[in-house]
Amino acid sequence: MPVDKRKTIKTVAVNLGRVILGLTFALSGFAKAVDPLGTVYKFQDYLAALDLGNTVPEALLLLCAVALSTVELAMGVFILLAIWRRKTSKAVTAFMAVMTLVTVWIYVADPVQDCGCFGDAVVLTNGETLLKNIVLLTCAAMLARWPLAMPRMLGKNVQWMTVHVTVAGSIVLSAWCLYDLPVVDFRPYHVGADIRQGMKIPADAEQPVLETTFILEKDGERKEFSLEDYPDSTWTFVDSRTTVVKPGYVPPIHDFSITTSEGEDITDDVLSYKGYTFLLIAPFIERAEDSTFGEIDQIYEFADDNGHRFYCLTSSGEKAMAHWRNITGAEYPFCLTDGTTLKTIVRSNPGLLLLHDGKVVGKWSHNMLPSLERLGRMTGQ
Repeated sequence: MPVDKRKTIKTVAVNLGRVILGLTFALSGFAKAVDPLGTVYKFQDYLAALDLGNTVPEALLLLCAVALSTVELAMGVFILLAIWRRKTSKAVTAFMAVMTLVTVWIYVADPVQDCGCFGDAVVLTNGETLLKNIVLLTCAAMLARWPLAMPRMLGKNVQWMTVHVTVAGSIVLSAWCLYDLPVVDFRPYHVGADIRQGMKIPADAEQPVLETTFILEKDGERKEFSLEDYPDSTWTFVDSRTTVVKPGYVPPIHDFSITTSEGEDITDDVLSYKGYTFLLIAPFIERAEDSTFGEIDQIYEFADDNGHRFYCLTSSGEKAMAHWRNITGAEYPFCLTDGTTLKTIVRSNPGLLLLHDGKVVGKWSHNMLPSLERLGRMTGQ
């Protein structure tokens, strides 16, 4: 093959890999930057799988989450714009080598169902994650081998400015999303979402594939049988186990429920209510920020005066609820909901959700609670 043609093929391949790698890193970094708490929760899932739950302070995990999103976003931008070509390509290759080893472990051991590579923006199976990382590692190795095949997009002075803006911008974005809420909400409880629709399973949805194994005994011998080779009645049934071969369709919202302290399930009643319902979301009310309880009480009084419903949803026990009532004077009713679900609904403890006919029409952190005037406009008061 002529030298010029080989050079052209190499240049095209390197720059195609550069685009794939750069866009993937930028998306992954951005998805983590807008939802740093989501990354913390994923770190905690990994630690729990390693029997290391609660061994690392949440503040340290949060620092690691912000650092990871900043590094990924910066490497994505640097690759796309060919900034520090030699150093960046080597750093990305080293990063992908480590992450590929991690995803091999995830694929084999299956400690988590989703690696969290793209936050809630894109959910991949462990097999898809491993395949993705093999492709990205190949692209990174190609860039490390021929870094100068990537043409510079910016002058050196502009490169330094881009580096600082990217790193500082990522950190500021994460800080703001921690203070308020993610500026882009990839979760199924985003503003505009219909929770009831998110819980529905289509009639033609793929059904789960289950496999049942029967353990039977005869003349002191125990054997396992499937449904297809189930033996005659001379065998005595001992036990059985059912495993999920293929999970089938899982709706975006599959674990949302509201139970009163008396044990009554009011999920359907809340979601089918045609008026407005305020939900104060406090996954763990014993750790909830209580500095804005005055504003929360005012919103409760607004809801009560105007005929709107108001519930506080938490996974905490009665003792924690009683303590919250004592320190805040709360008069609104408390209901129980799974803690993981509540952390998914709003990245704030507490946070506020406004529903209308089962649809999310408003969502706020405790740092950015809406004024009564704004609520009046939203609810037509």
